[in-house]
Amino acid sequence: MKNNLFLYFTILFVTSTAFAQLTLTNGNHTLEISGSLSAYYNYRALKPGETERDKDRFKMRDAQLQLEGRIGNIWEYELQVDFADMSANNNNGTPDPENPGLMDAYVVYKGLGFMDIQAGYGKLYYSRNAMVPFAYSPYWQRADLTRGDIFSSRDVGITFIKTFWNQRINAYAGIYTGLGELSLNGDNDASGQPEYAGRVDFSYPSRFRYREIDDRITPIPMFSFGINGRYANKAIPDGEVMVPNSGGAYGLKVINGKRYVYGFDAAFQYMGFSGQFELHQIKGEPKLPTDPLLHNLTADQTGGYFLAGGYVAQVNYFAKKIKTVFSARYEELDLNDLVAGNSRRFSPAIAYQIDGFDAMIKFQYFNVLKEESIDPFKWQEQYRIGIQLNFK
Repeated sequence: MKNNLFLYFTILFVTSTAFAQLTLTNGNHTLEISGSLSAYYNYRALKPGETERDKDRFKMRDAQLQLEGRIGNIWEYELQVDFADMSANNNNGTPDPENPGLMDAYVVYKGLGFMDIQAGYGKLYYSRNAMVPFAYSPYWQRADLTRGDIFSSRDVGITFIKTFWNQRINAYAGIYTGLGELSLNGDNDASGQPEYAGRVDFSYPSRFRYREIDDRITPIPMFSFGINGRYANKAIPDGEVMVPNSGGAYGLKVINGKRYVYGFDAAFQYMGFSGQFELHQIKGEPKLPTDPLLHNLTADQTGGYFLAGGYVAQVNYFAKKIKTVFSARYEELDLNDLVAGNSRRFSPAIAYQIDGFDAMIKFQYFNVLKEESIDPFKWQEQYRIGIQLNFK
């Protein structure tokens, strides 16, 4: 067994140095092995009066291993784990929604012909920004709106997938447990009800990949538009906190009552320039008038519901001659419309490509322009620089 493990890791090391995935096949069954490593140094400029500098540190962001397989023309599967995040989550007990230890574990059945069926655990087909693989982004962190704290980006369930017009139109509809990354813990909430989600996107004049950067220097302008929606009606026992963080005792990802989430996204690319825009809103209808998300307001004052959400706008330019990506992102987020104010951030990024997206040095700057009183930070500015290495 030890000799086999040594052989496997030796193969992975040799593959990574060649910046190429390892492919094994017996004719009918093909298995591709790939992965990534990334690490950065983080520095925060604290607010006056703050003294704890525990977030000024080196951090191993990713140590991923990905297995993708195809069996004939009928089955596909993917298993992807991140050992760095798995270790970190075991230490603090709470999975990072953007960087969970288990990233994908699903199968796809393609035997029906008229559509594909995906079952298992993985990314939901909701939000273009959340669907862009981290390896193809110049940023070290997604926008707060789409990184998994406001609405979950992964879950256990089944998804029906249909494409039209040479993948210019893609339609997704799914049923999931509705607890996000915590679905892996086992049981559903007390209601036993699932979450329903769907997405349709349209691209022109050809298929538009889920990417942020126009590294191919597209000679013809390309556009993509998408609409998303999801719904859940959950029951959480009084006092139980199922999902920590973000606005109230129950959080925003799972509430004690009905929760509607809907959004719109758009993207373009042309001659190295690209841009993305997303807008998402949550409407929550708690079952109890005393729910903390209603902030002790009466039904006359709230209408029995609250709203949350925001938008993200990003522009990018790929300077091919100097192998560098320049990007700037602005985001606004309102965790609850019943509380005055919202948060605003500006975040530029620069990524130098040593070897395309397979090897990059990435720098990201965070600037908190405004913040809400219900979710204050200890810092005003943050700097993050590091290296990313993929073997794909």
